[in-house]
Amino acid sequence: MFGVESVDQIIVATTTPDMTFPSTASYVQQKLGAKGSAFDVQAVCSGFIYGMAVADSMIKNGLSRTTLVIGAETMSRILDWSDRNTCVLFGDGAGAVVLQADASADPNGPGVLGNYLRNDGNHTQSLYVTGGPSFNQQAGFIAMNGKEVFRHAVNNISDAILTLLQQTNIPLGEIDWFVPHQANKRIIASVGQKIGLDEDKVIVTVDQHANTSAASVPLAFCQARADGRIKPGDLVMFEAMGAGFSWGGNLVRL
Repeated sequence: MFGVESVDQIIVATTTPDMTFPSTASYVQQKLGAKGSAFDVQAVCSGFIYGMAVADSMIKNGLSRTTLVIGAETMSRILDWSDRNTCVLFGDGAGAVVLQADASADPNGPGVLGNYLRNDGNHTQSLYVTGGPSFNQQAGFIAMNGKEVFRHAVNNISDAILTLLQQTNIPLGEIDWFVPHQANKRIIASVGQKIGLDEDKVIVTVDQHANTSAASVPLAFCQARADGRIKPGDLVMFEAMGAGFSWGGNLVRL
């Protein structure tokens, strides 16, 4: 069973850490009284996807047994409240999952079946923050080219889903639930239309939590688990795209 004393690794995916250093994960470790490694992952809205992939890899390579993966954001601290193109889109939030090694696990049972990670630095000026302590000693604000973000998000998230399915040799129709990054409903719907997703299998919470960046996937997953939609044994895909542009997915059986 999972308990704080069993946590030997903490990974926090965050865009807006409270301090330059130490890591946000170090503060979480201190509060929990946990032992082992603790570090942050910064891939913006894709951060939780990256964190899951890192945790899965380290567990499978024997570097951790129980990993707490957290997506946490305070986007309100870097919003320009006079910019209606951005300030109405983002929210603050946090969510977490626990991954735990099980040497006796059924190969067809619960676990991470595959991960897919990509980044294209040619688009760093399409979605970024205008400051940073080491850049200009200012916190800065979010700046975004919405049309460019939308276009690439639909294409890149679709790419992540289809490539991950191809890598794991699992048909699209066998996925029970899709838990996307909650950027906006138009992106989520357009991805579904592009690749033929059943909209009844897609978890949408952006209307309740807004875009909470790295926190949005675990928040949506938590809600769907709590209300009984996602159940043990289900095949679930997480996917996201964020600034960088970074994007990717995780395929998980519960």
